[in-house]
Amino acid sequence: MIRHLRAGTACAVLALLQLTACGGGGSNNPVFTPLPPATTSPPPSEQPPAATSPLQRATVYGSILGTDDAATNGTYSWKGVPFAKPPVGELRWKAPVDPTPWTTVKTTQKLGNACVQTGRLYGPGQNNQYDATIGTSIGKTTGSEDCLYLNIWAPSTAKATDKLPVIVFVYGGSNITGYPGDPVYDGAALAKAANAVVATVNYRLGIMGFLASPQLKAGLDANDDSGNYAILDLIKGMKFVNANIAAFGGDPANVTLMGQSAGAVNIYALMVSPLVANAKPALFQRLVPLSGGVATATTKPNQVNALLSALLVADGTVADDAAAATYIARQSNADLAAYLRSKSADTLLQTVLKKLAPLGLSASNPLNDGTVVPVDPIAAINAGQFLKVPVMAGYTRDETKLFPQNLATSPAFGGISGRLLDDPTVFAMAYSYDPNAAPTTSLEQWIPGQYLPVTTPVTGFNARTDLYNQYFFIALRKQIFPVLQAQNVPLWWYQFNWDKSPAPFNDIFGAAHTFDLPFVFGNFGPSLYSNI
Repeated sequence: MIRHLRAGTACAVLALLQLTACGGGGSNNPVFTPLPPATTSPPPSEQPPAATSPLQRATVYGSILGTDDAATNGTYSWKGVPFAKPPVGELRWKAPVDPTPWTTVKTTQKLGNACVQTGRLYGPGQNNQYDATIGTSIGKTTGSEDCLYLNIWAPSTAKATDKLPVIVFVYGGSNITGYPGDPVYDGAALAKAANAVVATVNYRLGIMGFLASPQLKAGLDANDDSGNYAILDLIKGMKFVNANIAAFGGDPANVTLMGQSAGAVNIYALMVSPLVANAKPALFQRLVPLSGGVATATTKPNQVNALLSALLVADGTVADDAAAATYIARQSNADLAAYLRSKSADTLLQTVLKKLAPLGLSASNPLNDGTVVPVDPIAAINAGQFLKVPVMAGYTRDETKLFPQNLATSPAFGGISGRLLDDPTVFAMAYSYDPNAAPTTSLEQWIPGQYLPVTTPVTGFNARTDLYNQYFFIALRKQIFPVLQAQNVPLWWYQFNWDKSPAPFNDIFGAAHTFDLPFVFGNFGPSLYSNI
């Protein structure tokens, strides 16, 4: 039976998270147990503390030193914890490997680098944080290939001997952008409110994380050859959590894996991955996919050919695409792999942006390679070949109002973009926005006249985005729910309906995609997700 829950407040969403962490109330499942009142935490020391300090914790790779935020938010945190070697040089486009162990205490008080990506409205800018450089970085390369780090928050009252529930979150961004440094993803408020250990995990993006290249297949390791480097990053991160989270007061046998948008797509991929389904012990016990579905798209091998061709023409190796095809056919896979690895991340990503995107070859998603992700994930679920855990799926009522530009993709949706402003303008308005001041913008500045009034039946903005939502997010929901139900998976789902932003944003966005995240994390400060 599918249990349908409705949520529109922070308390409701938190209650749903607690329900999921309890597995729907089964008597054998751990629950969120309140701890004694917080005690005064010792001030942080100038020198690395003794091993008994609550800020120093041991991992299988070495000890780390975190930050005491007990006085401000009731948590300790460890940020920028390496869970794999930097995937650079020969490790680019390979499965992640263990980090080099360290013998001295490693300070982990700063978020690790955002993974390299092309700047977008919801990207990291140049400083791995929400600041004005986001607006000037749109279309430019940001982040770093050295990015396989995770972050942990725990209630300051928690002891290493406790067994608190664990919530691991995977951010979204169409698998081409995103980073844990957005203030909305800070795990402190959620860790405190849920009395849980919270972690956020980085993973490679775009062609750095998903690339089905025959030239990169050395035939030595099926994981290396899979093209699913981002999914392997997440599996590596989950293995780190399983092996180490007890040192932070978390229970590795009570892990809820949560992801939003592309993050939801990726955690569904983990659910069906043979590497996860067959892992002992299990890497997670509950799944919370928000605004996403199972990736079933077929691989596009012509993406790699287009990439190689564009690179060869750009650097003068060949004159044109025809000559590139001939050249590629005459080279060994090893030589072409070395050629790809010789290019900077900026060269690769700018080639994708300027050459592949106009050809419709820039999208990234889990690849149905048959090793890391099944060739047919839905068939795998139907066959019972997946990690069968309770699922709580969330969707927002007005998902597609976040990207009304896509109304231009079909005459049925209206045929023209539903947004008049470009992304740099939107960012500039959002960054300087004062939610307590009188409105300084109008619907007419944002939405084309053919979609106004927004409430007009059939042709209005609400009707057009609702129709688009039917073809997109609601279709994703209808695809996966019956399959899980047929496998007797405990399943809940909720719809987020909150649309109380000040006018005109209540009509522009309503309960849009991502607008549930501030309620999930309890973060309502400056951020594109929560400032309006």
